[in-house]
Amino acid sequence: MLKTLQKTTALAPDNQPFQIVTLSNKNGMKVQFMDWGATWISCQVPVNGELREVLLGCRAEDYLQQSAFLGATVGRYANRIANARFELNGQTFPLTANQGVHQLHGGDGFDKRRWKIEKCGENFVTFCLNSVDGDQGFPGNVEVVLNYELSEDNALTVRFHATPDKDTPLNLTNHAYFNLNNAIRGCDVRGHSLQLNADYFLPVDTDGIPNAPLKSVEATSFDFLEEKPIGLDFLQEEQQLTKGYDHAFLLNSNAEKTCAILTALDRSLSLQVFTSQPALQVYTGNYLAGVPTRLGSSYADYAGIALETQALPDTPNHPEWQQYGGITKAGETYRHWTTFRFI
Repeated sequence: MLKTLQKTTALAPDNQPFQIVTLSNKNGMKVQFMDWGATWISCQVPVNGELREVLLGCRAEDYLQQSAFLGATVGRYANRIANARFELNGQTFPLTANQGVHQLHGGDGFDKRRWKIEKCGENFVTFCLNSVDGDQGFPGNVEVVLNYELSEDNALTVRFHATPDKDTPLNLTNHAYFNLNNAIRGCDVRGHSLQLNADYFLPVDTDGIPNAPLKSVEATSFDFLEEKPIGLDFLQEEQQLTKGYDHAFLLNSNAEKTCAILTALDRSLSLQVFTSQPALQVYTGNYLAGVPTRLGSSYADYAGIALETQALPDTPNHPEWQQYGGITKAGETYRHWTTFRFI
C-alpha cells in the first residue's frame, strides 16, 4: 500500500489549501480523498492492464461550486427531511432549509466542512468532525469518525462511527457517483446493468419527499432483483416525477452478502456493494447537466449513478420507519460500514 499527502494551490473558504490523501494497493488501484467534505475525489481501478477512472469528479476549486455532492460525505441527515422540521420527544425542531422548503443532506452540512485528518496509515485514512448542538437545527453534539480503508482485493470500505449526547436524527453516507466505462467525460450510465437485493422501494413526489408507504417492486420498473440494464424500464411509473431513479430501496435482511451489483456496458468491470445500512438510495444523475468535470467541461444528465447506503429518507417524520434506523439515542453509538469492491 502507498499513502501520500499533498496540498493544493486552490484555497477553501477558510483560506487554507485543500489536503488530498492518496492510497494505492499492490494491484495499482488508487483512491484519493480530500479533507474538505471528507470527499472521495478519485477511484482508479486496473482494467486490462490500464488504470480506469470510475468516479465522477472535478478540479479541487470546482468542488465549492458544484451542487451535486460529488463524492462528498453528507450529514447530519442524508437525503430529505420534509418541510425542514421534525418532532422528537415531544419537541419540534425547525431545520435549515436548502431545497425549497425542505432540507437535503443536512442543509449547510458535513460536505461543506473541513474534516480533520486524524490518522493516516499505509492503507487507510481517518477523518473526524465535530457537529455542535443546534447545527442546522439538529439537537445534540455529535463527534463523527470516518475511516476509508483500501484492501488488496480492490475494495474500499467506508466506516462511520458517531455518538451524540442527545437523541438526534443521524444518517451518514458517501455520495459517490460511479461510471464504470467513462467517468472522465461521463458516458450515459443507463447502459450499465444493475442488480439490487431489495423487495421494496419508497415512492416519492416531485420534490423527492416520500408520499406513500413502502411498495413492492414486483411487476414494476423498480424490480432489479434480477440484473437488467438501467435504461430498460427508464422513466416509467413513479420515475416520471423525478426524471429517473431517485428512490430509496429497503434492502433485504441478507443484504450484507451483496446489496447491489453495477456492471459496465461492455462488462469489463463490475462493482459489488455490501453494507450494514438498511436502505440504498439509487440516483441516476438526473440533474447532473452543468456539473464541472476534471477536464473543465461539464457532465450531462445521467453521466453517473449514485448508490448511497443509508436509512430511509424523512425517517424523523415517520415513526413507522424508525425500526430501520435514522434516530440515534443519547450515548448510543451510530456505527455503519459500506464496502465497494471492483471485480
